[in-house]
Amino acid sequence: MYVSTNGSTYHVEVVGEGSPILFLHGFTGSITTWNQTTDILKTNFQCILVDIIGHGESDSPEDYSRYHIEKVAKDIIHILDVLEIPVVHLAGYSMGGRVALATAILNPSRVASLIVESSSPGLKTEDERLARRKSDEQLADRIEQEGILKFVDYWENIPLFSSQKALSQEQQLEIRKERLNNNPIGLANSLRGMGTGAQSSYWGRLNEIDFPTLLLCGELDHKFCKIAEEMSSSIQNATVVKIVGAGHAIHVEQPHFFGKIIIEFVSDHFS
Repeated sequence: MYVSTNGSTYHVEVVGEGSPILFLHGFTGSITTWNQTTDILKTNFQCILVDIIGHGESDSPEDYSRYHIEKVAKDIIHILDVLEIPVVHLAGYSMGGRVALATAILNPSRVASLIVESSSPGLKTEDERLARRKSDEQLADRIEQEGILKFVDYWENIPLFSSQKALSQEQQLEIRKERLNNNPIGLANSLRGMGTGAQSSYWGRLNEIDFPTLLLCGELDHKFCKIAEEMSSSIQNATVVKIVGAGHAIHVEQPHFFGKIIIEFVSDHFS
């Protein structure tokens, strides 16, 4: 289905029945990244899958200000309104984790629990954000100048995804296909409008989160495990789980374990 909000159209899929969990993918991803997850969860949960603006089959506006994370968070709430879902379990990976955090902090009454996979509340200082904005702008220019194929060749070989080299060739080709299906304008503007440097820091607002929060990281992803531990010290009802043998994309590298963790987390808190 397609949902229009604030002049842009989002691609949304709903799979399964039960308590609703809304999933938000990472940069260069789409709803297809959750296929294995929804296969595991759909017998017990209603899985709501959203192509974030600039990705998948959702719109890719020319104006990068349309991608600002607060605007995207408002879009997510509007999608829930259209689906007539008052409260949701909210799960996000990487970029989607940042969107999930923003959505939860800005709209706490709409969130029953929060699941953050390999993500952060942004960068703490303006100097850090400025440096990141510069590097994201360079990367955005590169996408537009060189095209999606050359960018994906580069992106799939950055150190962050090195653990995915252990996946089967079929799995790696599926991930590559998903990345190549994105609009270069959408990816470039996502970096400019929704990148870690562009967004406001939510570190100072983590203490406002009072619902159960699960912070997931792969043990091979040292940077984001450190961030998860630091986040947990500010969120009063947070649990950190490190996944042995996994890197940044836990739901891709260990989908069955990822699904099991979500089932146990939601069931334990909302039986």
